[in-house]
Amino acid sequence: MINKRALATAVAASSLALAGMAQAEVKVGFLGGFTGGIESLTPPIFAGAQLAVEQINEQGGILGGQTLEMPSGDTTCSDASAASNAADRMVNSEQVTAIVGALCTGATIAAANNAAIPGGVLMVSPASTAPAVSELDDNDLVFRTVPSDAFQGEMLAKLLLDKGIDFVAVTYVNNDYGRGLSDAFSDAFEAGGGEIAENLAHEDNRADYRSELGSLSSSGADTLVVLAYADTSGQTVLRQAYESGMFTQYVGADGMVGDSLVEAIGADVLDGMIATRPGSPDLPGTNIFNEAAEAAGIDPSAVFAAQAYDAAFLVALAIEQNGSAEREGLSEALRSVSSAPGEVILPGEWEKAVELIAAGTEINYEGASGSHEFDENGDVPGVVVEMVVEEGSFTSKGLVEL
Repeated sequence: MINKRALATAVAASSLALAGMAQAEVKVGFLGGFTGGIESLTPPIFAGAQLAVEQINEQGGILGGQTLEMPSGDTTCSDASAASNAADRMVNSEQVTAIVGALCTGATIAAANNAAIPGGVLMVSPASTAPAVSELDDNDLVFRTVPSDAFQGEMLAKLLLDKGIDFVAVTYVNNDYGRGLSDAFSDAFEAGGGEIAENLAHEDNRADYRSELGSLSSSGADTLVVLAYADTSGQTVLRQAYESGMFTQYVGADGMVGDSLVEAIGADVLDGMIATRPGSPDLPGTNIFNEAAEAAGIDPSAVFAAQAYDAAFLVALAIEQNGSAEREGLSEALRSVSSAPGEVILPGEWEKAVELIAAGTEINYEGASGSHEFDENGDVPGVVVEMVVEEGSFTSKGLVEL
């Protein structure tokens, strides 16, 4: 005969064990464009975030030894419904404490408005650069480790003018990213004495842009600025411009900086193409990240990889500072661990950070992509890097100076 009391005790012990297992991990979601306009750019961004997770788990885990997990979701970059659904799964099914992402601006806005903000979930994007992110009514829940395109557009304009390029045609993908970047670039370019011969929006994911290209080419400009995505409209626009014999100089921004673009169109065709992207200053944290990334088989210069590492590491520090996997209070904790004053924490220094937090000592994370003194909108200052296609790939030519 089974001893009922022993059975009850065993069941209770089993339930406690299961409960302990359920509480043995902390989830931080990742939302990225694994398909769509930046599908070739997303893997190293995700890898950058995963590197932070791996370091944290190797150094004892989070919140007293729990494992940090990073489930992921695909936003497709441009589909608001897909982004909302992926975010909803993270917030309500996966029960994540916070989210790294999304990457494309429209995806971040959709995910935030439809799932993260209603669910009280902190989001830190490493790649959403459009000024529209700053305007979200987000209850202090949406942050980014990358500067706004209000800054990148200004730097791209300055770069071209400094090179003597003062007469251009512009086409941009018709979404928050493209419009915001085009507006910032156009304002700064014209204020600096440049002339924009034609400025046309185009829809993403179309097969034919020859009509728009005809209008742009008839303006008389030899330089075409394409503010779009390397794996969708930006690639098609450049290919059809070349096939039609239009323009002699091509220019892009961060969404176009992918070697998949060069491989698809041809190194000879794009040789000398100019672009900009947010970068990392030459600081101790940058060098530490570069070494760790290379050791992990990650290209440290991949666009937004360093920013993704910082987003994940900062979120984890905020959770540790907050003292639990609860969502409430996390944005305040994020601001605390990312700002002076405090003892400096560099990439990979997880054990040190945990000890300082446990001792009640303030910390200040100085990351792979620089410092992250978030303003009231959750934005950070940053630097912009000049990129040029040389010998079949995008090559960094250094920071664009103010």
